Amino acid sequence: MKLARFGRGGEALFGVAQGEVVQQIQDDGHGGYRVTDREYLLGEVKLLPPCLPSKIIGIGLNYRSHAEEIGLPVPGEPMVFLKAPSALIGHDERILYPAMSRRVDFEGELAVVIAEEARGVSEREALSHVLGYTCINDVTARDIQQRGHMDLSKGMDTFAPLGPFIETDLDPSDLLVQTRLNGELRQQASTADMVFSVPRLIEYISAVMTLFPGDIIATGTPAGIGPMVPGDVVEVIVEGIGTLRSFVVSG
Repeated sequence: MKLARFGRGGEALFGVAQGEVVQQIQDDGHGGYRVTDREYLLGEVKLLPPCLPSKIIGIGLNYRSHAEEIGLPVPGEPMVFLKAPSALIGHDERILYPAMSRRVDFEGELAVVIAEEARGVSEREALSHVLGYTCINDVTARDIQQRGHMDLSKGMDTFAPLGPFIETDLDPSDLLVQTRLNGELRQQASTADMVFSVPRLIEYISAVMTLFPGDIIATGTPAGIGPMVPGDVVEVIVEGIGTLRSFVVSG
């Protein structure tokens, strides 16, 4: 099932996307939801970030191919950093290229969306705390990162495109992740190349910080990262989810 959050008439609504239609859903008052009879064409609504996380947790060097391309050893434990929730934007929105940077890179990734509060979760039970999966672009001001400002380089406004949907019925262990820049394929790998699996990441992170509903874990990027410039169109495609598109403009 593909869950959507979308704007209509100044409201933020939730729905289930099927083909070219999104059917509105509402809280049923008992911890679930009910499907209403209100339907909208996807082309007539604005897709918003599909959730509102309290935090976006990034993982560095989690693909063997990416570690190899930048000449670093595969880490012995997950490399965790945080992206500011204020960096969040949705599908078909604009990435603002900051004046303070000379190189801004795309990093296409699979994102995990947490369903319920998780603290001290074991790897074995980790997936029971997952609502679903979506696409994320872990946009990075590479020159600023290289000067040692990790959080700043990844947490600027618009540096976390997310969407277009949350797919709830998906096995994250072997999904094709791709990134296209102006239609040209730049990244392509399976999540099977991850150093640390989704359950392992949830166990590791939840041991030290509580995960709340809607929180995001960006699971790392494959080889092929590269720069974007104003005027570029970048698309992150994850098998079974769809395509997240962003437009790069001068900030």
